[in-house]
Amino acid sequence: MAAGASLSTTTPGVPLFPPPISARRTASTRVQVSPRPDPEPSSSPTALTVVDERTRRIARELDELKRREAKERKELRDSKVASQKAVSVILWREATKAVIDKNGRKKKGPINSKKLLPRTVLEALHERVAALRWESALKVFAFDKVQSLLSDMANHGIKPNTVTYNTLIDAYGKARKFSEMESILVEMLADRDCQPDAWTMNSTLRAFGNIGQIETMEKCYEKFQTAGIQPNVQTFNILLDSYGKAEEYKKMSAVMEYMQRYHYSWTIVTFNIMIDAFGKAGDLKQMEYLFRLMRSERIKPSCVTLCSLVRAYAHAGKPEKIGGVLRFVENSDVLLDTVFFNCLVDAYGRLRCLAEMKGVLEMMKQSGCKPDIITYRTMIKAYSFNGMDSHAKEIRELLPTVTRPSLKRDKPDF
Repeated sequence: MAAGASLSTTTPGVPLFPPPISARRTASTRVQVSPRPDPEPSSSPTALTVVDERTRRIARELDELKRREAKERKELRDSKVASQKAVSVILWREATKAVIDKNGRKKKGPINSKKLLPRTVLEALHERVAALRWESALKVFAFDKVQSLLSDMANHGIKPNTVTYNTLIDAYGKARKFSEMESILVEMLADRDCQPDAWTMNSTLRAFGNIGQIETMEKCYEKFQTAGIQPNVQTFNILLDSYGKAEEYKKMSAVMEYMQRYHYSWTIVTFNIMIDAFGKAGDLKQMEYLFRLMRSERIKPSCVTLCSLVRAYAHAGKPEKIGGVLRFVENSDVLLDTVFFNCLVDAYGRLRCLAEMKGVLEMMKQSGCKPDIITYRTMIKAYSFNGMDSHAKEIRELLPTVTRPSLKRDKPDF
């Protein structure tokens, strides 16, 4: 800012940059040695005093000139270095923004420029990890350069804190880089200023639960509890989801009972996990009980809930139950999306209810949802499987009019 202020207050007509030092030295020398009449030699005391005074004055002027030239050289050198650093920071920042593409980032309070770049990368990584946007996360962050990033943070005076370690642990866990995850966890435990918390526990449990290592997940849960870290609703959602994927339904029920006994309120994520798990297991009675309980708790079902119901009824061969779901939709204010209708098309196709499948297109039109390439390909597959080639050809001709879905609704994070 100082450099910018000095440039903005420059007097008009005065050049922004001074002439080369050598040129100025030559000019001043010419002024001092310009031809003049030689003084007549005098041996009087007054003449000697005048000569000595003149010599001292010239020496002072030369010293002052050298001092100013040295100062100007230093300022010029510092200005060049500062400009190079500024350009480097700008280029680095723009490159970071181009990779991260983090539009509309809101941040309260002043931004510390020294902490901007490493922190920006970690924030972007954390957002994409939390949203399960893995391709985007890998573009933002090179996992093999973690130590380089931590060193860079140290050079900027930024000490890793619990959030930093949690972000890295979560990223490594979801990327299934378990040795690196364990290494970061050990490093975190060795730092007295960074204590593990519920987020640390949840990230670790999720990492092992997602790959079916239930025993390891349970051991980690016990160790975290022994360390005094209390679980939260997200912790139990992770346990429920892991047990559901592993088809450990008794353990799922035990977690459900524990949550109720100790007053952990079930969330929409909790209900969606359990409804989906029991639906895939073919336990329609338990699934329907949970759906009724969800409504009695005044928790509004989402499209994720409805998709789980439709898929379960399709696999059970109960098209009439799907009709019940649609009647519920008509009497509710659930906002439907293309993903739900695609699920409905697939269900009717599996049940060979081709007339109902075709009717989904009209339902989509009434709801303001446009079919995508998944909608049409599912219908083509159903028609072709049932020997209705003319219908398949008719739908196939519509494929060029649609594009691939740009958005994918992932399973909610816990």
